[in-house]
Amino acid sequence: MKLPPSEIKRIVVFRALQLGDMLCAIPAVKALRFAYPDAEITLIGLPWAKSLTERFGKYFNNFIHFPGYPGLPEQQLDPAAFTAFLSEVQTKQFDLALQMQGNGSIINPMVELFGARFIAGYSKEGHYAPDNGLFMPYPDFGHEIDRHIKLMEFLGIKSQGGNLEYPLTTEDYDALDELNLGIEPKKYVCIHPGSRSTLRQWPVKHFAALADYCMEQGYKAVLTGTKDEADIIDAVINHMRYKPINTAGKTSMGAVGALIQNAALLISNCTGVSHIASAFKTPSIVISMDGEPQRWGPLDKRVHRTINWLQSPDFHLVFRETVELVSLTG
Repeated sequence: MKLPPSEIKRIVVFRALQLGDMLCAIPAVKALRFAYPDAEITLIGLPWAKSLTERFGKYFNNFIHFPGYPGLPEQQLDPAAFTAFLSEVQTKQFDLALQMQGNGSIINPMVELFGARFIAGYSKEGHYAPDNGLFMPYPDFGHEIDRHIKLMEFLGIKSQGGNLEYPLTTEDYDALDELNLGIEPKKYVCIHPGSRSTLRQWPVKHFAALADYCMEQGYKAVLTGTKDEADIIDAVINHMRYKPINTAGKTSMGAVGALIQNAALLISNCTGVSHIASAFKTPSIVISMDGEPQRWGPLDKRVHRTINWLQSPDFHLVFRETVELVSLTG
């Protein structure tokens, strides 16, 4: 191990991204926790991620809200808030700052300003990174899970495996029960037609057709999504011949997790819920609209079927995969 536990008592991880990105980094954070069991680990992330640190309390101790930075699209920069943020981070006097955002071409100089005793992460040729032996060339290949495990191994931290996790609490199950959806475990499918980017959304008529098919096989169809995705869910419903259960805007992320855990099948775009299904080993049909199924698709190809729509825009191919998975789960 390049940095012995005796030297590292306070760690800060920088990863200011969305749910799927964060879940794919959890196996690496798990390895980090095993390597430094007594360290205090803080996540710097987008505002929503505070709830993630609470869900993964066995890995994270604290959370600091990231107020944006020039060149990062996830959140608009607030200069005054950034100045206050940087001052707060510096006062923490972290022993180790881990840059797990990406290749480092934009943010390595910013992470160095955190003032940690040691800084580690990814680098890209031709762009700045501290010359301290703790920055590895960004592995622009392979699955997102493996990319972060490689960083841990580069630092001499042993992998604890690549399995995804999504811990649920009693409150999560209670939140689902309070919706009174009238569903039984493994007797319904979840349909998730939304995603943060409209470019990653499969046509609603295709989701509707698969939902109708599943209902014809005796399953109930539960449509999931945020309040902001209500329109796309309504569009799916308008294309359906049968009446599904609409949970748009009604579920917490914990309740969604409980829904997916007990579903017979998930049909979704390649987005955060597909990683939750992977964590629970819930069979899934995942439509990849970004051309990177090898990076973001679930690793278990038997339980999860990822279709690269940019390469094979064939509804009948997706339908056949759905029929096969339904037959295996029935």
